[in-house]
Amino acid sequence: MFKNYFKIVFRNAKKHPLYVFINLFGLAIGMAVSLVILLYVRYELSYDNYHQDVDRLYRVSRAWFNPSGEESLHLGHAAPPFGPLIQSDFPEDVEASARLMNADPLIKNGEDSFVEEDFFFADPEVFDVFGWELLEGESREALKQADGLILTEETAQRYFGDQSAVGKDLLVEIQGMQFTMQVRGVIKDIPENSHFHVDFLASMIPVIQFFGGQEAFMGNYGSNNFSTYLKLAPGVDYQAFEDKLPTMIDRHMGETNSGIPMSQTTKLFLWPIQDIHLYSNLDSEIGSNGNIDYVYIYTAVALFILLIACINFMNLSTARSSLRSMEVGLRKVMGADKLVLVRQFMGESFVMTFISMIIAVGLVYLFLPTFSNFLESPLSLNFISNPEYFLWIAGIVLFVGLISGSYPALFLSGFSPAKVLKGAFKAGKGHENFRAVLVVGQFAISVMLIVAVLVVIGQLSFMQNKDLGFDKEDIVVLPSSNQINENYLIIKDRLENHPGIQEVSLSSRVPSGRLLDSQGATAEVGGELTQLNVRIADIHVAHNFLDTYGIPLAAGRDFDYLRASDSTEAFILNEAAIREIGWTSAEEAIGKQFLYGGRRGYVTGVMEDFHFESLHQPIVPIVFLISQDRNNQVSIKFDANQREQVLSYLRGEWAEFRPDYPFEPNFIDEGFNRQYEAEARVKTIFTFFSVLAIVISVLGLLGLVTFATEQRTREIGIRKVMGAETSNILVLLGKDFLKLVGIGFLIAIPLSYFGMSSWLEDFAYRIGISWTTFLWAGLIAGLIAAVTVTSQTIRAAWANPVKSIKNE
Repeated sequence: MFKNYFKIVFRNAKKHPLYVFINLFGLAIGMAVSLVILLYVRYELSYDNYHQDVDRLYRVSRAWFNPSGEESLHLGHAAPPFGPLIQSDFPEDVEASARLMNADPLIKNGEDSFVEEDFFFADPEVFDVFGWELLEGESREALKQADGLILTEETAQRYFGDQSAVGKDLLVEIQGMQFTMQVRGVIKDIPENSHFHVDFLASMIPVIQFFGGQEAFMGNYGSNNFSTYLKLAPGVDYQAFEDKLPTMIDRHMGETNSGIPMSQTTKLFLWPIQDIHLYSNLDSEIGSNGNIDYVYIYTAVALFILLIACINFMNLSTARSSLRSMEVGLRKVMGADKLVLVRQFMGESFVMTFISMIIAVGLVYLFLPTFSNFLESPLSLNFISNPEYFLWIAGIVLFVGLISGSYPALFLSGFSPAKVLKGAFKAGKGHENFRAVLVVGQFAISVMLIVAVLVVIGQLSFMQNKDLGFDKEDIVVLPSSNQINENYLIIKDRLENHPGIQEVSLSSRVPSGRLLDSQGATAEVGGELTQLNVRIADIHVAHNFLDTYGIPLAAGRDFDYLRASDSTEAFILNEAAIREIGWTSAEEAIGKQFLYGGRRGYVTGVMEDFHFESLHQPIVPIVFLISQDRNNQVSIKFDANQREQVLSYLRGEWAEFRPDYPFEPNFIDEGFNRQYEAEARVKTIFTFFSVLAIVISVLGLLGLVTFATEQRTREIGIRKVMGAETSNILVLLGKDFLKLVGIGFLIAIPLSYFGMSSWLEDFAYRIGISWTTFLWAGLIAGLIAAVTVTSQTIRAAWANPVKSIKNE
């Protein structure tokens, strides 16, 4: 039976190669895209599944709220006391807790030195929570030693080659402090599909000592730099347990100075560890996360493309039904019932789908490495290590075979043998209308994808080119050090002697970073000092920071080197802070008393609002203050015409200032652009998928138009003999198809508007969706369709009418 299906398919391929090619190629593209997206979705959903007892692992996050109940900040980190307190207060609910603190130390091994980003100080209990596999040495016990250090297998290989790493010493330098640590254990490499990655695990004891000892460490609720994880006891409902945490906060933190319970101003939340990668995009994260919205978007687009390919198959099969009507009639006269015919045509559909799947798998192997690199995900179609992929293949073949073959099978098997054998067969109007609906659906999807591409391009261009309220161009940033901070003015003068360097400044954070630091504030409002219940983010800066970045003042003055009091008493706020505090204007704020984080002084200046963070975030209240010990970034404004000379000069100076550290300059404009990499990736994928969707739709339209012109060859010949012009023939054959494209365009407008409006809501600052976007999408789809229709109809219109009539 199956052999017969293959014979029929290959016989049709010989007789009608164009139609078979369109079906095979269209289905192959659709299924290849589906396979790639399935691999991507599977990988994204697999994050952190490798942990034992993964369903009991949770991360603690901390949020702050304004008096109105509005969330002002939500960190994926928490203060050091919370993990141990949660476990000690609820021993029946919490089996284990552990804290990790990320650092970027300089690691020295003999003459070699490297800056390591995946270095974590960790509690010994981290192995009770995560259960990472130990390969050599100690694990939990190693972190109980002040100099204890654990490496991953790859890191041990990188530093010590084939030698055993256990017992070896490494010199660790952090913020000017150096200490020797001994490798006491080696663990298996952390899988790629983990929401954070570890190369080094160091004892938490040096951190505790840095904070002033265990008592001071456990009393510090302001340093929210610790990733805190819990392993709940079996059967504990984490949401019910989360409801218990406010009482713990009030029990240990008490009330604010205004008598408000602390649980009303700050809250703790639990995140299932499996949800962090796709659902947690907080103001601070331990690592870069994905986004479930993009998983949904890519999945929907893949289904759309697969649907378009299935529509092609159905349309061409039913359109060419008259060519197989005699076959159906003869089979019915010979005794074949409808079920036998349905089985035959469905079998042919599955054969076509199976052959297409073989081509699709080949396309996946060909293009998957490129797609994997683009998505920065290690995707592979490995059937040996993942035999479940065979089930995927079978499922897609079954789905596509049923969808694409069911209607043609029912349609073809329903022919009346009497009418067919008499030559009176004609497809019903209902079937023609159904094909029209399918064509409309194809081009509606294509237009929607084109609109999506245009909106994403517009939003990305808007973000990259919007005036941020300061000068982001030609500023390079380098990490500072205690030596640079202590000798700042000398180093500043030295660097500014270079003709290409215009300004050198220091700060605790730089634009394109996140505003995570804040302290309590009190301001003079209405003649009285009032404690503020609004979060004001702080940036510690050198005197000339505003000049370096070209940040304009709305009122008052900049910091002044010649006024010694500015270093201890001057504050500069932005306009957003002025509004939140309650001052009516920037001018009113000047000279008002302002207390911030234990520092008392006056507002000396008000900055115009500018975008310190990405356009995903709204402009928040900010205060600038002079600092000598909090600055860790050096900002250097340079002449764009001397970029290479400046970088070469800085490389030489850097070798003197920080000889062990690599010279790795960061540029502010590139920092902003990096924040939009997800949108840039969506733009590329949408463009690629849109092209595929249009190609498949055009192939289907090409097949339908070609068949329609073949069916009306005699009519065209007679019309030409009767004096019809080529333009008349083109209008006659093309108007119906282009009308369907137009209807698809009208249907796509509201759907694409709703979809892209929802996507744009993720941005605090965004473009509007203009009617011109839909116009361009319609023109693109219409022009492609028109060229496709015209290319086939004009050939029929130019054919010799005598030959057409004679051949008929």
